[in-house]
Amino acid sequence: MKSAQQPALRCHYFAIFLIQTLVALVLFGYNHISNNRIINKASIATNCTNSPPLSKNVVVLLWTWPFGTQFSLDKCPKPFDSPRCILTANRSLYNTANAVVLHHRDVCGSKDQMPQVPRPEGQYWVWFNLESPSHSPNLHFMDKLINLTMSFRIDSDIFTPYGWLEQNEVAINYTIPEKSKLVAWIVSNWNPHTRRVQLYEDLKNYIPIDIYGRQHISLATEQTVSVVSKYKFYFSFENSIHTDYITEKLWHNAFASGCVPVVLGPPRENYERLIPSDSFIHVDDFPSAKELASYLLELDKNDQKYQEYFKWRSKLSPVTEFSWIVHYCKACVGLHNAPSYRTASSLGKWFT
Repeated sequence: MKSAQQPALRCHYFAIFLIQTLVALVLFGYNHISNNRIINKASIATNCTNSPPLSKNVVVLLWTWPFGTQFSLDKCPKPFDSPRCILTANRSLYNTANAVVLHHRDVCGSKDQMPQVPRPEGQYWVWFNLESPSHSPNLHFMDKLINLTMSFRIDSDIFTPYGWLEQNEVAINYTIPEKSKLVAWIVSNWNPHTRRVQLYEDLKNYIPIDIYGRQHISLATEQTVSVVSKYKFYFSFENSIHTDYITEKLWHNAFASGCVPVVLGPPRENYERLIPSDSFIHVDDFPSAKELASYLLELDKNDQKYQEYFKWRSKLSPVTEFSWIVHYCKACVGLHNAPSYRTASSLGKWFT
């Protein structure tokens, strides 16, 4: 009886083996497709491996203090205060850090400014940059080194904008600051060949514009809001035009000061991904400087129409001031849900 059962058992085990093999192949194919789907939206990543999200404490090493600015790393502010996040600037912890954040402007001068010792297996290198592509030299230094991107680009792995809007718990009655002047502009980099300076040269023929900053009216940083709030409009003119590059010129200088921003930057639809369509005036909506100036003068005479640009503030409040630590805390939180480990083959191709 025993010998008669052996062939049947062998067939049974063989059938189970075939089924397990087929299941394994199906699961492998599914995982392969899934991993390909979560690669960076800009298709910059290669060499994916199937690494699970980090589940324990995450140690994030600041390779440099951003622009040499030091700050406390003891506590992340809400809502980025995960108890599993540990931030440090101590390079002796390099070999045990889960991630190293490389602030581009502090390491782009030479490859020698980046870590020179072998990277521990599975350690993430996070590229951090708030400067525009026009002011981000030597991006090729980062090719085949970076695992996660952290920047103002919405399609970054870790999105770190210059500001954002938060929903008010209840509708509020926003009080527009008292206005006595028309247009202000703070500019430190005066280049007569740029579009923003050329636009100013045209606009000043039709409307009064007060310019603050280097080579113009002196203005201390801590006085920005109090001074600019007296103006109805603020020129939020970016120094270069790039996707999602919307800086403190809008968030802090205009929104925090209670001014209507007149923006020069990426297209209107790009701004509308981040802020309400009725919260700003885009220079591209006007065929000439004269017509833009005429519209500002029209709003100056029509309080009801001017106040329409503040209606959004009953439901939303801008977050415009925060420390560098917020960006690094975002990196730590993001690492807990990091996608499969991968390496960016060409950072510059994506960023520019």
